[in-house]
Amino acid sequence: MEAKFEDVPDEVWKYVEPWLPAAPSHARGGRARVDNRRALAGIVYRLKTGCQWKAIPRQFGSGSALHRRFQEWAEAGVFHIFFAEMVHYYDNRVGIDLKWCSLDSASVKAPKGGTIRAPIRPIAQNSAQNATS
Repeated sequence: MEAKFEDVPDEVWKYVEPWLPAAPSHARGGRARVDNRRALAGIVYRLKTGCQWKAIPRQFGSGSALHRRFQEWAEAGVFHIFFAEMVHYYDNRVGIDLKWCSLDSASVKAPKGGTIRAPIRPIAQNSAQNATS
């Protein structure tokens, strides 16, 4: 199945487009900039598949151009704003019930371990009796 830049639905695009920063001026010319909607589709494709930037299909533009655009938008806060917009949209449409939340995490040992053990600083004198005193 070949992905298309139209995979960004109109309903989603109307929320994203106003928050995208203006394209920088290239006074000395250069290659034409990839359309924002096509770039967003390429970025979403990359995030969905987990592929490398250079492995993104050419229909979205070059992987390096999309990576630069991703960095520009991330620095401009576009993804934070978009996330907030989508949470608000979903809340209005379906409703979000945040009476409780859950967090999942995993801790793993560092593969090569550490060579220097940092000393643990005491926090305060403990006056409680323990089994060794």
